[in-house]
Amino acid sequence: MGSRLGISAPALLAALILLCDRVQAFDPLDPEGNITLKWDIISWTSDGYQALVSIINYQRYRHIESPGWTLGWTWQGGEVIWGMVGAQATYQGDCSKFHGTIPHCCLQSPTIVDLLPEAPASMKSANCCRNGVLSSLLQDPENSVASFQLTVGQSSNASDTTSPPKSFLLGAPGPGYECSPPRRVNGSLFFTPDHRRATQALMTWNVTCRYSQAVAQRAPSCCVSYSAFYNATIVPCPTCACQCSYNATQPIQNAQPMCMQMSSAYMNSPGYSTGRTRDPPELYCSTDMCPVKIHWHVKTNYYDYWRAKLTIINRSLRKNHTQWNVVVQHPNLDNLTSAFSFNYMSLPRGRTNDTAMFWGIRFYNDELLTAGPVGNVQSELLFQKDPSFTLDKGWAFPRRVYFNGEECVLPPPHSYPFLPSAAIHRQTLAWKALVLPVLLNMIGRNILSLF
Repeated sequence: MGSRLGISAPALLAALILLCDRVQAFDPLDPEGNITLKWDIISWTSDGYQALVSIINYQRYRHIESPGWTLGWTWQGGEVIWGMVGAQATYQGDCSKFHGTIPHCCLQSPTIVDLLPEAPASMKSANCCRNGVLSSLLQDPENSVASFQLTVGQSSNASDTTSPPKSFLLGAPGPGYECSPPRRVNGSLFFTPDHRRATQALMTWNVTCRYSQAVAQRAPSCCVSYSAFYNATIVPCPTCACQCSYNATQPIQNAQPMCMQMSSAYMNSPGYSTGRTRDPPELYCSTDMCPVKIHWHVKTNYYDYWRAKLTIINRSLRKNHTQWNVVVQHPNLDNLTSAFSFNYMSLPRGRTNDTAMFWGIRFYNDELLTAGPVGNVQSELLFQKDPSFTLDKGWAFPRRVYFNGEECVLPPPHSYPFLPSAAIHRQTLAWKALVLPVLLNMIGRNILSLF
């Protein structure tokens, strides 16, 4: 049965699903964040063209870790890749119809990866060879761009008939990015090192890729716990925040262990160190089963300032996090005075300035190591109080927390460490002790002025 607007129920359902997907892809803390792919034709050849492909990360804090990005597309016709510099196709495909010079890749839908840093100089180009690692725009802008060159054959070599590939796929690593169709734009400009001369690409197309955790179908990878100086209770991460401690696709009694108890001697066994046993569990066991835990502790309350301690704990037994970052949304971050052992940068959004990014100091704590005694980093944060400051009703705890661009699971609002009633009473008494003498003094002066 159709709606009053004349839209059928299936069409309406499809529109709602599409709308939900778009909402999931929207990041309120980085609404303009995306990765832009540029396809620049820089010269024509006898049977095609040479192109420069650039991957530009315009996301403020989300970056691509090792094992790095992969880029795929589908050719419009029967194009081949004769050669590449700065990257390589993962598979050559069937090139049996060629004689003499064999193409680098004959696949209709190739997959491209970055080269390793130790690649020969003859295979390198600018902005390549970082094993696919791509930094975020604000944390390390110099390494937020990757590029490579390729020679395309069996293609048109005229501007009025040449088209770029279609159906671009960006993996970083694995799915998660949705890419738009290529859009023709003005030709890119390329400047000489002295910036005194510029050349222009013959043709340029842009592709915009946006990240969505829903598209990635990824379980949360981090969670947040709370504590405060005024309460002995630690509020833990929610139970099963990231996953549960067994593989639900198998019977529990036959399931592969997904975690290891902290007291287990498994890591110290000879088989673990030499690789003779089965693959080790991925992380230490916990009620939340999150690879990364972030703890926010309200440490001290001064007259004009207050202090919090931010700790990031890596529970993974397999993965280090190089160039990690944490994004926190909190109403007092506009008045953050110091982060004592982290770098930090404010992330304003229009008139709102309640978000900041924290990351490690280079060569000191910019790598978050695997689980163990050194698998954590921490810093204390000093805030100047704003007029809305209070320790009541969880105001001192963050509203959102991201680790490496993935949103972390927060405890439910009703579970904040509560203020004891005695503490509230002491706050009231302290207010009276400070304000009452001033008021009495003012009243006294007014009374005396009447005489």
